[in-house]
Amino acid sequence: MTSDRLPQLTGADAEAADAVAALLRGTAPLGIAFSGGVDSSLLLALAVRALGAGQVLAVLGVSPSLAADERAGAHRVAAHIGARVVEVATYEGESAAYRANGPDRCFHCKDELFTRISDEVAAEHGLVAVAYGENADDARRPDRPGSRAATEHRVLRPLADAGLDKAAVRRLARALRLPCADKPAAPCLASRIPHFDEVSPAKLGQVERAEKALRGLGFSDCRVRHHGEVARVELPVAEIARAASGELREAVLSAVRAAGFRMVAVDLAGIQSGAFTLPLVGVTEGHDHHA
Repeated sequence: MTSDRLPQLTGADAEAADAVAALLRGTAPLGIAFSGGVDSSLLLALAVRALGAGQVLAVLGVSPSLAADERAGAHRVAAHIGARVVEVATYEGESAAYRANGPDRCFHCKDELFTRISDEVAAEHGLVAVAYGENADDARRPDRPGSRAATEHRVLRPLADAGLDKAAVRRLARALRLPCADKPAAPCLASRIPHFDEVSPAKLGQVERAEKALRGLGFSDCRVRHHGEVARVELPVAEIARAASGELREAVLSAVRAAGFRMVAVDLAGIQSGAFTLPLVGVTEGHDHHA
């Protein structure tokens, strides 16, 4: 799919896309920090629509915190849009501050990504600017240290600046028929490790293997929180009973143990996005979050 083949938009969708396009004037060639999630995918599609596929480059950061399935999915989405992708290796795991896993962990990860883009991608591809997929709801959240890194690196956030919230992003992604339009949020694997417990490739690998196995058992979404020998499995509330019943209970137990955990607990609260970070920044339950 190329810029002239993206579906036509009408009404409020066209107005929103035009608002983003207006913010992108003068930014070509533009780099998009791309993950394959709905936010960065919509931004990539709107940039291709506004600037042309030859003037937009999707930049995918690759490290142990990116699950292999997410990496492959990102390439599929970019191919559907018709955008070029370049991968850049990131080394946040070499940073003591990142491994320490404080509430500012995402700052160190995004700082590494934006630094690598500046040092390794921008000059080679003649990029005028770099943008990322923060939306208007993200911009209001108190637990987004990655946003500070974007500010420090002068990374653009056209979705947020155009006022597109999560609902608008999903609506536009569906209107453009993006394959990730209804994809659940998929924060990086490090978000599964409690703050102040060290992030390591071994722990990230355990989480990745366990979550892949659970998706293979048919669960629509999951988080496997790493508590040492204990895996705390979060599933959509409607799917919790299924995990604990009949033969599937044994399959869940075996799958998560095979990833390297000794004990497996299913959290009756379901998926709790932001569960590790939000209490540390003074936010209580009842908010809609993604981490």
